[in-house]
Amino acid sequence: MSLDVSPALLEQAERGEVDEAAFVDCVRTSLPYAWEMISSLVVQLKVEGGEFADNQTPPPDEQARGQLLRALASDAIRGALQRHFGVRLAFQNCHRVAVFPQDPSVDDRLARFTSIRGQLLNQSPELRDC
Repeated sequence: MSLDVSPALLEQAERGEVDEAAFVDCVRTSLPYAWEMISSLVVQLKVEGGEFADNQTPPPDEQARGQLLRALASDAIRGALQRHFGVRLAFQNCHRVAVFPQDPSVDDRLARFTSIRGQLLNQSPELRDC
C-alpha cells in the first residue's frame, strides 16, 4: 500500500473532491523518508539558491527506497508535492531526487537533468539493483 489513508480522507474521496492539504498531510505521514528528502532539498534550494538542489546518496534501506519510488512515480502524489512546495521535481534511478524552482530560467537545466543523456550519465554499477 502506498499511503496510510485515514477513514475520514477515504470518505472525502468517496464523496467527491478531496482537500489537497489533507492529501499532502497523508503523504507526509505515510512516506516520511520521501517527505524529509524533498523538504530538505527545498530548504537547500532556498538557502543556497542555484538552478536546482539534488540528492545523490542512496536511501539507507529498501523501505526508504520504496517511499521515494511511490512518491515520485505517482502523478497525484508528485503533483501535490510540487504544488505544496512550489517546485518542480525530477527523479533519476532509485534515489536521485532533484528540486527545481518553477522559474522558467532553469528550464534548460531541468531538460538536461531529465534527458536520456542525463539518465545515462547518472548510471553506475552500484545502482544496478535499484
